[in-house]
Formats: sequence, C-alpha cells, structure tokens
Amino acid sequence: MSLTGEVSKFRKRRAGELDEGPQTTEFLTVVIDNQLFGIPVLQVQDVLRQQTVTRVPLAPPEVAGALNLRGRIVTAINVRCRLGLPDLPQGAKTMSVVVELEHELYSLIIDRVGDVLSMQNKDFENVPPTLDSVWRDVASGIFRLENQLLIVIDVRKLLHHSVH
Repeated sequence: MSLTGEVSKFRKRRAGELDEGPQTTEFLTVVIDNQLFGIPVLQVQDVLRQQTVTRVPLAPPEVAGALNLRGRIVTAINVRCRLGLPDLPQGAKTMSVVVELEHELYSLIIDRVGDVLSMQNKDFENVPPTLDSVWRDVASGIFRLENQLLIVIDVRKLLHHSVH
C-alpha cells in the first residue's frame, strides 16, 4: 500500500470510519454471589448442570475434584472457594462452565448461568479501582449495564488467583 493509502487509512481510523473487525463481543453471563460476570463465549467449551465430581486427594481446597467429560478429564474448580467466598447453603444447585486454558479443561463451578450478551467493544472499561478486591483480582474489565455491572472474568487470572 502506498504512503497516501496508509495516511488515508490512519485518518479514517482516527475518525472511527474504518471497520477493523468485530464491533461487538459475546459473553456468557454467570452469577457468583449475586454478582454478574461475563466469560467471553469463545473461551466457553460447554455448560453443565451440577455434576458429580471425584475428589482428588491432597488437592487444594478450591479444587472440587475431577470429572470425565466425553473421555477427557476435567479439573473442577469451586469458584466461590477460589475467591474466598462462603459456600452456598447445603443442597443448593450449582452449574459449571467448562473453559480451556493452556490445552487443559477446567469446569468452573458457579452459582448459575444467565444469558449470552452481545456487548459493544467501545463500551468496555478498565477495572475501576473502587471495585471490590475480590472481583478486581480476577477481572479484565467491565461493562456498565442498566442496573448493574458486568464484570468480565479473565479466566487466566481466575485460575491462577490465590486467596489471601
């Protein structure tokens, strides 16, 4: 491309006229301790109802166990425990969202799954410093919805997060 073409492209980009890819991102919404979170749909492998997990001896407390998902062993992570939140009452139903990180599958045990929301990329905001540190440590950013925040979960941060 010529220098004139590059300058024209730059001017259009500055003016917001250049289409440089998708303008929206889809998120699977999940609820943990009454807070709405979003996991990018492209990271979600599966959504499961409450599963029976096999406890793993000597595993950290946040590792609920392992389960077999179509022949693959999946590590089940209790997200409430990972974040230092209290357990749900005995007998409360949970759900799982299966994500992949570094070629390993993880089943994130959460309170419940919501809808898929398509969010405008231009509305994405950095994590505000006033956000509760429990959420801030595992978030990549937020979207402001009508009555609440949608906190975007950074799966890598969540799986590597340690409770203080």
